[in-house]
Amino acid sequence: MRSIAILLSVFAFVPLANAEQSSVDETTIAVPSGQTVSFYESLMDHPEQDVMARFRFLAPELPTRLADMSYQDLEADLAYLCESFALPRLAASDPAMIVISLAQAPTEFGTPNPDIAEVFEMYSRDGSTCAWEAF
Repeated sequence: MRSIAILLSVFAFVPLANAEQSSVDETTIAVPSGQTVSFYESLMDHPEQDVMARFRFLAPELPTRLADMSYQDLEADLAYLCESFALPRLAASDPAMIVISLAQAPTEFGTPNPDIAEVFEMYSRDGSTCAWEAF
């Protein structure tokens, strides 16, 4: 079993130079585990090349959930967000990778914050589903 990819903002992303961004939708999204999740923002890295799509979600209960949740339950939430939220919004593009992340609070993309728990997984599109990709 893989260990959970938990980022306490130790892993810093490089800000995207040619990225498109859309943000904050306060609508709560029902995920399999039952935790409270809402869309925060999406980023398309080099949209003219369809390289990578990032979908960031807020999950205020994340630190508590991580203490009690199995990796399988966490991955089920991330895969669900990829398939039910990200894929429908990517109908016009075909990025090589889709990154789904959950964070306990909003953070500026690419700016580390050791006080904010964050997890993410990478997927590729496989028809109408998301296929997990090791990174």
